Amino acid sequence: RDAQESRGLGDVYKRQPESRLDASVTRLMRDKFRLGLFDNPMVDVSKVDEIVGRPDFMSAGQEAQRKSAVLLKNAQSTLPLTQRKKVYVENIPNSLLSQYADLVETPEEADFAIIRLAAPYYPHEGLFDSRFHSGDLDFKSDEKDRLLSLMQTVPTIIDIYLDRAAVIPELAQHSAALIANFGLTDELLLQLIWGQYKPTGKLPFELPSSMEAVVNQLEDVPYDSNNPLYMYGHGLTYP
Repeated sequence: RDAQESRGLGDVYKRQPESRLDASVTRLMRDKFRLGLFDNPMVDVSKVDEIVGRPDFMSAGQEAQRKSAVLLKNAQSTLPLTQRKKVYVENIPNSLLSQYADLVETPEEADFAIIRLAAPYYPHEGLFDSRFHSGDLDFKSDEKDRLLSLMQTVPTIIDIYLDRAAVIPELAQHSAALIANFGLTDELLLQLIWGQYKPTGKLPFELPSSMEAVVNQLEDVPYDSNNPLYMYGHGLTYP
């Protein structure tokens, strides 16, 4: 009996007859047809040039990006920058940043550093697995130490892409400003930093303060981590 219980769900799935799977698929597909998802299944190729890249579509998309950016921290009103500064940058094209600032090669030469990051994840191999981010939510020692060293050298503005929550207490503590984005172009980020528009976004989930807090969370209860770094709905703006 113990051996049977330890075989796992994979063996349960193998024991299901194909007719049982057909019944489930039929129910799913029936709902999709009821919703009209297959009413217009083909793309009208002749209208691609007319639709793709339409100015009003592009404008609406850019406005959505602007509204989604969340200013998490702004120590001593670092942002917005109001003058041309000497800037050290990572993960932003030099050609774009040069429109706003004077580029320098090292943090020691800079007035500010601007760093774009992504939420940590454990990389997977394979066509599909590589597209899904999983694993611990915190930066590990090598990258964390590098970032802390940078922030101790020069006031640092960090922008982090949160396709998943991140555990970033050290970044929050030592950065001059901290921005969360959910899909923001380099140009729109720089416009935000230099005050061409004000941040209005709010966090759609809380950011935990430690991996221990993450482990101790209940899977089916929202906003229950112990002493979160930033609460659900947090978001600052400019005066």
